Amino acid sequence: MITMEMLGKKRRMHLRDKMSLHAIAKQTGLSRNTLRKWLREPDEAAVPTYQRAPGAGKLSAFHAALVLALKADAHRNKQNRRTAKALFAQIKADGYTGCYSRVTDFIREWRVNEGKAPHAFVPLTFELGEAFQFDWSDEGLVVGGIYYKLQVSHMKLCASRAFWLVAYPGQGHEMLFDAHTRSFCCAGRCRPPGHLRQHENGRGQGEEGQGPRGQCALCGDVRARPV
Repeated sequence: MITMEMLGKKRRMHLRDKMSLHAIAKQTGLSRNTLRKWLREPDEAAVPTYQRAPGAGKLSAFHAALVLALKADAHRNKQNRRTAKALFAQIKADGYTGCYSRVTDFIREWRVNEGKAPHAFVPLTFELGEAFQFDWSDEGLVVGGIYYKLQVSHMKLCASRAFWLVAYPGQGHEMLFDAHTRSFCCAGRCRPPGHLRQHENGRGQGEEGQGPRGQCALCGDVRARPV
């Protein structure tokens, strides 16, 4: 095996001292084929590294049991999850003869690679009006030297990041539905989103689905036509 010291020495002998392969082989005891192989390699690929061959260890037979236990603990509260010592004692009772550090390394690697992997699907593309952000903000307006406090609705579409602002004197239900109507009308949305259609169909309040008549009338009018 060629060490880093030997590799640097033979490179200096060949590149700096201009020695031939025969002279280097005679002085170092290495074969000319070995010297020729490493001297022809590029500098970034000529550094020999140790690569451990994959093989079955003492813990390999217990990987399935550990993964099954970790997946089961992932659905439990943090206080009820088994510790690494508890899992080590469990597999040790089943015949594991290895050390405790191998178990902790396996658990740590599993939690980093698979245990914290996201299981939810978040779409990156949306139809126009399919998803949006809506919120209120307090703004001030001075008219004729008199200060007025206004409630401004902010709607931003996730499809195009386009936004629309509407100012109101308060945050009543009528103003909430009117803000959605104006915003979707500007965006070209022909149907209200799901939570507004729920109010429109009379399922907005209670199990029997009977909401105030004024709110239902306003919800029924939340149908914007493209402009």
